Amino acid sequence: MLIKRKLVVFAAAVLLAGPLMVSMAEAKTQIQWWHAFTGRLGDLLAQQVADYNASQSEYEVVAVNKGNYSETLNAGIAAFRAKQHPHILQVFEVGTATMMSAKGAIKPVYEVMAASGKPFDPSGYLAAVAGYYTTTDGKMLSLPYNSSTPVLYINKDALKSAGLDANSRPKTWAQVEKILKALKASGHACPLTTAWQSWIHLENFSAYHNAPFASKANGFAGTDTELTFNGPLQVKHIDTLGQWAKDGLFIYSGRRNEGGARFRSGECALFTESSAGYAGVKKEAKFSFAIVNLPYWESAGAPQNTIIGGASLWVMAGKDNAEYKAVADFMNFLSSPKIQARWHQDTGYMPITMAAYEHTKKQGFYDQNPGTDIAIIQMTAKAPTDNSKGLRLGSFDQIRGIIDEELEGVWAGNKSAKVALDSAVERGNKLLRRFEQATR
Repeated sequence: MLIKRKLVVFAAAVLLAGPLMVSMAEAKTQIQWWHAFTGRLGDLLAQQVADYNASQSEYEVVAVNKGNYSETLNAGIAAFRAKQHPHILQVFEVGTATMMSAKGAIKPVYEVMAASGKPFDPSGYLAAVAGYYTTTDGKMLSLPYNSSTPVLYINKDALKSAGLDANSRPKTWAQVEKILKALKASGHACPLTTAWQSWIHLENFSAYHNAPFASKANGFAGTDTELTFNGPLQVKHIDTLGQWAKDGLFIYSGRRNEGGARFRSGECALFTESSAGYAGVKKEAKFSFAIVNLPYWESAGAPQNTIIGGASLWVMAGKDNAEYKAVADFMNFLSSPKIQARWHQDTGYMPITMAAYEHTKKQGFYDQNPGTDIAIIQMTAKAPTDNSKGLRLGSFDQIRGIIDEELEGVWAGNKSAKVALDSAVERGNKLLRRFEQATR
């Protein structure tokens, strides 16, 4: 009888509290974040959102995956046209010019932060990272979120089995070539493969050698830019890779990150990939590995600095002030040293602030995980130039598709490097002219 009475009292309490509980839930300002992460990165992103939601009671972030980077960008654009867009949209770096040209679709981060009254110091962000997403006078347009740069991963056990020094740390492509030939001679079927061939072997290659990828400071100085990545240095590099492909030293795996599984399984010995590949390699590789700098050809301009890949968070226009305050609060949370340091350590993406970098260093993470600071050193060793600040080109996702197609002709032995790059430049420039006309 006593138990029944307690249940009745409890039920009554729930009924009485129900409206109050609903009212409290409704009082939370909810914001939507559309992103492109799945798998481990998706899990880590979800944990960030859960931690933020648990850290305060005023706002609630709802994260929704919208496919890969291209699909997420397209979904955001379509949703804005239908007035059903999210508050925050994750956009890969090659979509920066597209977002900037979307008149009335975005609300710059610097405006969101200023209106919120929240503390915000753009100078605290890594210059090489933030520079990609800021105006020429230093105003931040979108918040850097997952920023990476390419590095070289080495299977140390494969080197040892080929009679090489397992601790070899090649700095130049000439040194890499010697390693590849030794691996091939020892019977290794895949000495070298790569991910994201355009990003690594043309976009970053150009920046690292302080050579222009396009005119007008790679598009930062105007939309009337023209592609120039068919210069002597770029032709030499692609020609060399083409010869390596013919000789079985370089094995092409695909346009995105298909080579990742081949390296992590031990099939391929060397792998040029994003620094963010670290999480997957550490988790899956059954061999000893090293992370070293992206190789370069010895020339007057190299090594300069590499540029970032990854994505940033764009705030969409058309929301109310209360929602923008929630966005500002969430972005402050994401930028905080502890959150950024943990994200950097878990994923291999770069810390976006100096405070997060210093926090990670103090924790001894780089001492315990050698090579995980290579990306930061490579990006920040020199002040960026007009050729190495990044790329801001319209229709760049489609231009990358053209580059991929032309490079595949080289790897297959159907085109020379010069013919392929000349063709990619000519075809890409046509897209740039259309973009320029559309944004006038």
